[in-house]
Amino acid sequence: MFYDVLRYEGAVYRPPSEAYSLIVQSTIGCSYNKCDFCSAFKAKRYRERPVEDVIKDLETARKYYSRVERIFFADGDAMARAASEQLELLSAVKRLFPECERVTCYASAGTLLKKTPEELRALCENGMKMVYLGLESGSDEVLASVNKGVTAEESIKGALKAKEAGMKLSVTAISGLAGQNGWQEHAVKTGEALTAMQPDYIGLLTLDIPENTALYRRLISGEFKPLDPTEGVFRETLLLLENLDCEGCIFRTNHASNYLPLGGTLNRDKPAMMARLRSALEGGERLRPEWMRGM
Repeated sequence: MFYDVLRYEGAVYRPPSEAYSLIVQSTIGCSYNKCDFCSAFKAKRYRERPVEDVIKDLETARKYYSRVERIFFADGDAMARAASEQLELLSAVKRLFPECERVTCYASAGTLLKKTPEELRALCENGMKMVYLGLESGSDEVLASVNKGVTAEESIKGALKAKEAGMKLSVTAISGLAGQNGWQEHAVKTGEALTAMQPDYIGLLTLDIPENTALYRRLISGEFKPLDPTEGVFRETLLLLENLDCEGCIFRTNHASNYLPLGGTLNRDKPAMMARLRSALEGGERLRPEWMRGM
């Protein structure tokens, strides 16, 4: 997407579903950037790019692309910037890309909770049709252990606030995040939290611990005992699905971190996905090789 032309700083991180979107850097880095398991934005100091610079990038992109149907505003929490500035950017999108069907971004629970219902509704009405929220776990104990900075209830409230504003909601959780101790609570509570949120999409990742993280240091010291990334994660995912009730939600484990790609519509396809997990436990499924995995 001509990142050199669009003056993109650092590595690009985006959801799998935004692979063919125009990605424009609205903010740099992550407004929180303290999660023990994440290395994505550790090399970046969080800041918000001037609105005029972002609009210049949109104008440049217009020259290169005859049709842009989707735009993703990066980096890690583009929802953090003021609603008034986001509305300026959305207005520029409307002017420059009238064919654009939706604009999306990552959003943290904290930034969603800081926005008023009126602000979120205005953002949605002006093109911000979906947000990506990282729940990671529905267990407050697990969230505290990885320094997530929010409770499960806060994530649920932020998610529902976005949905009430008319936005579609895509939520991620991380298999194996509790390690060997507490994986059952992690699975049950995450299923319950997702049920409370009723997202449109759920993406389940598998924990992969980068070396430059606090969780990696706990792994090396022996404090964190990882769950077996195949058998343990498959059992955990089965338990999560048993506690998940999200009628009509698209469920995916198609991230690069996952060993077993699953996909379907809840609750209709839940039995089939659980059957594949049981088959995997018996060695009956082909798994993604380790060298192809990554967060």
